[in-house]
Order: sequence, then C-alpha cells, then structure tokens
Amino acid sequence: MKELFFDKLLGIKTRGDQMGFNQSHHYHRYEPTPYAALQYLFDHYELKSSDRIIDFGCGKGRLNFFIHYLFNATVVGIEMNEIFYQEALKNLYQYVKKTKKSNGNIHFYCCLAEEYQILPLDNRFYFFNPFSVQIFIRVINNILLSAEQSERDIELILYYVAADYIHYLENHPAFELKQEIKLPGQYEHNPNERFLIYRLIR
Repeated sequence: MKELFFDKLLGIKTRGDQMGFNQSHHYHRYEPTPYAALQYLFDHYELKSSDRIIDFGCGKGRLNFFIHYLFNATVVGIEMNEIFYQEALKNLYQYVKKTKKSNGNIHFYCCLAEEYQILPLDNRFYFFNPFSVQIFIRVINNILLSAEQSERDIELILYYVAADYIHYLENHPAFELKQEIKLPGQYEHNPNERFLIYRLIR
C-alpha cells in the first residue's frame, strides 16, 4: 500500500526489482528499499537540510526523492546501470513537476560506486547491500581519504546488511556502531530487517 501511496505522492515510479542479474558477481541486483522501512528509519534517525547524502546503487532514485521531500537535504544517487539512471532522471523531472520543489540539490551520476569522487561536503552514505565487500572496502577507503583531506562528521547508513560488511566495520579502527534500528514485526522473522548506523571516529 505504501509503495503506491508514496510513489504517487512524489510523482515517481520506483516499484519493481531488477530482472536478471549483473554480469559481475561483485554488483548485486537492484531492489528499492521499502517505503515502510524508510519511514521507520527516519522516525528514528534524523537528517538535517545541511546534510549531503550519497546513495550507492540508487536505482530509480526512491531514497533520494524521499529524503529530499522530508528534509530538503542534498541527495546524490550513484547508479552503474544506464537504464536505471535514465529512469532516475525521468523521475527527477516528474518529482519537480509534482512537488514544485527545486531540483538544484538532487543529483544523479551514472558510474561505478568506487569511481565516484567523494566531495568535501558528502557526509552521509547509504548502502542497501549494493555490491560485494571488496567493492564496499574500496568505497570506504575513498570516504576515509576524503575525510583526511576535509575533516567532518561522517556516518554510514546500512540496510539489510551483509555479514561481511559488518565484520569489516566491526574490526575497523575508524568506525563505531552508533545506532541499530530494528524493523518491528519483521526483524523477529528476519534479522536482516534492520538499519545499522556507523559513525566515523574523529
């Protein structure tokens, strides 16, 4: 029900999963974060309009539009699939038309996650299990390098977190677990139904 409601509210089309599989086993198939999960997340985790959120594997842009609508924060979607990237751009046009909001702080880039150059203002990073831990580590190293060059408050938001992601972060001296958000009615049946928020230790 929420899937239809929020897509209609935002004037976008983000439902449906990716058919087939990526040629590389390092990149996982597209599946949007359920709106109900996003709603619960942002009932318990606050973003500010000054935040700049990077969504790795953004697909058609659901998270980006949802965050922008709620917080008016800058959102950046990174998508390697050209078809989904074009869908995100179509959704951007429809979102602006529907909500009358400015599109000045909504950005989409068609590139590999590890090739995205982390900017000094990027401070929140969202992952819905988009790729292998090898790619994840390369992205984290890019974030750490950026943080060395421009010190700031940085947090990672992870949904449906792969065990190897957790193992890597729990053993990484630069990160600590700040918050765990379990989805009620779902976590009890599937322990993956949760968000983990990791903070960069400064």
